[in-house]
Amino acid sequence: MYDIKWIRDNAAAFDGGRRRRGLEPLSERLLTLDDARRAAIGRAQAAQERRNAASKEIGAAMKAKDAEKAEALKAEVADLKTRMADYEAEEKAAIAALDTELAAIPNTPLDSVPDGKDEHDNIEARRWGEAPKFPEGFAPKEHFDIGEALGMMDFDAAAKMSGARFVVLKGKLARLERALMQFMLDLHTDTHGYTEVNPPVLVRDEAMFGTAQLPKFVDDQFAAISLGDISNIIANATPKLARVMPAPSEERKSAGEIFADMEDPDTLIKGELEKSPDKHWLIPTAEVPLTNLVREQILEESALPIRMTAGTPCFRAEAGSAGRDTRGMIRQHQFAKVELVSITTPEQSGAEHERMTACAEEVLKRLGLHYRVVTLCTGDMGFASQKTYDIEVWLPGQGRFREISSCSVCGDFQARRMNARYRPAEGKATRFVHTLNGSGVAVGRALVAVLENYQNADGSVTVPEVLRPYMGGLERIER
Repeated sequence: MYDIKWIRDNAAAFDGGRRRRGLEPLSERLLTLDDARRAAIGRAQAAQERRNAASKEIGAAMKAKDAEKAEALKAEVADLKTRMADYEAEEKAAIAALDTELAAIPNTPLDSVPDGKDEHDNIEARRWGEAPKFPEGFAPKEHFDIGEALGMMDFDAAAKMSGARFVVLKGKLARLERALMQFMLDLHTDTHGYTEVNPPVLVRDEAMFGTAQLPKFVDDQFAAISLGDISNIIANATPKLARVMPAPSEERKSAGEIFADMEDPDTLIKGELEKSPDKHWLIPTAEVPLTNLVREQILEESALPIRMTAGTPCFRAEAGSAGRDTRGMIRQHQFAKVELVSITTPEQSGAEHERMTACAEEVLKRLGLHYRVVTLCTGDMGFASQKTYDIEVWLPGQGRFREISSCSVCGDFQARRMNARYRPAEGKATRFVHTLNGSGVAVGRALVAVLENYQNADGSVTVPEVLRPYMGGLERIER
């Protein structure tokens, strides 16, 4: 989130950053909103100052026995009181309008980020390893064909329980996923110096806002509400629903028909949800709770960098149930992931970004998986990111590289939304921390990569050597 004072002082640089992301300039509109905010504050302050002065003048007039002047001043104070309420409402509205605009603005890319429109303009930074070689005449299968043939990957059972984009893993594949997560957490804690955290998977609005999942990406999230919240939503929506509900004597309507008759049911429901004080969100990744561990704090510089990791289930409302990657485990509504989060000083953040990416790469190196690192262009970067490296692993069944990790430096963008600061060792003024997050790595996609890269012609899967201690010494998964 941006500081409007910085935008006022650096309007050209701000608009230039937006142009690099393919967005229109916005500084003029923001400064107009800020001028309105300043004017509203000025009117409120002037009215308060005049009210205070008039109150003193009333006392002087009464002391001087000037009843006429005292009454006139009393009338002025009463009028000011009314106007002050209007000014305060105007000030509140002006601040809200500016904050709403600022909250929807993406981070400015670093100068080292390549310009581009989409993924086709990303730049490959390096590769590691080689693609596996398979026996002549054997066409490598995709992960879902391997898993289903083993009888250990069940999409149909998951669909009956939860719908599309879910999976049930059984037997040795369930253990393999658990082994992957444990291996990653052990590597990051024992070798890379991250502190393991077991965070909540339900968070409040403030936490989602702090890491910029809200308000921009509200439609990508899963909300969790209590029965009490549902009752309140129904109660608040009832007057509006009553206008389209059939009379008792009329033919009964389905819920779908009722909503079809409503002017804007989505807005109605979303509006009531937004007003719910007890609403929670299922985390899209552990980035949200880990980063928010420093919200509204002032840290000592000596405590930085802070490095944290967590292995959690993650929940993301992937768009639609039809289209690319709807079969298999590439795009799921629920998936497991090992997250890496760092809290640093501004001077440390660049080097920390390289370090974090190397930590994620080490996972794939130890698994013996062929991968490449790409620098995302301005048109393919995430909302909160200043710079992002994607690590893409080779999938033989698809014959292409696919993302398995994304490591981003966010600068002070998230820290401003969380009010997370640190006290420099020298100097009195506090500064905003810098935040970084990355996948270390996505567990489900690592499972996909192991299945496709270590598959055998007889349908079995060789267990990578580094995972065998976590698999009870098992060397091969077979039906």
